[in-house]
Amino acid sequence: MKKVTQFKCATACVVFFFFAVGCAQTATNETDSKSETEQATTEKADPVKLKAEIQEMETAWAVADNTMDANALAAFYADDAISMSNGKPMFIGNAAIKKDMEEGFAKRPKGVTSSYDVMDVYGSDNYVTEVGKTTRKDSTGKVITTGKYMAIWEKRNGKWICVRDISNEDAEKK
Repeated sequence: MKKVTQFKCATACVVFFFFAVGCAQTATNETDSKSETEQATTEKADPVKLKAEIQEMETAWAVADNTMDANALAAFYADDAISMSNGKPMFIGNAAIKKDMEEGFAKRPKGVTSSYDVMDVYGSDNYVTEVGKTTRKDSTGKVITTGKYMAIWEKRNGKWICVRDISNEDAEKK
């Protein structure tokens, strides 16, 4: 009887040993893979490179805006994008955003031009938040409005696309 009890005790110890080693190994693997995943999603991209990439897109945006090319501007937006502009309702979806642009172009005085300057970017290789300022000038080059904006860009299929933006004009100087 004593041998049976010792055998059961020894077996229980061996099972516990393998269980403990297995759990420790699993915890280590989960920690390793978690840290790799966290690192991949939180790893910051080169901010100088990101800012240059986003500014290049904003410069192309200005060309399309100044030539009133709603198709080219709409191409910057995701199908599920949301745009929130000064004094307007929220526009949801690429088609609604494009329609708003077309209506704005129809009301725009001739010769008005816009520029977009990226002030700051932060994010990762897949998501970037941009903070910028706008300047609008009349046909003589006189500044008629200034403003600011934020845009969230997501990399989809290797291309940056705007998924959210918000903008407003600065108060008029008196």
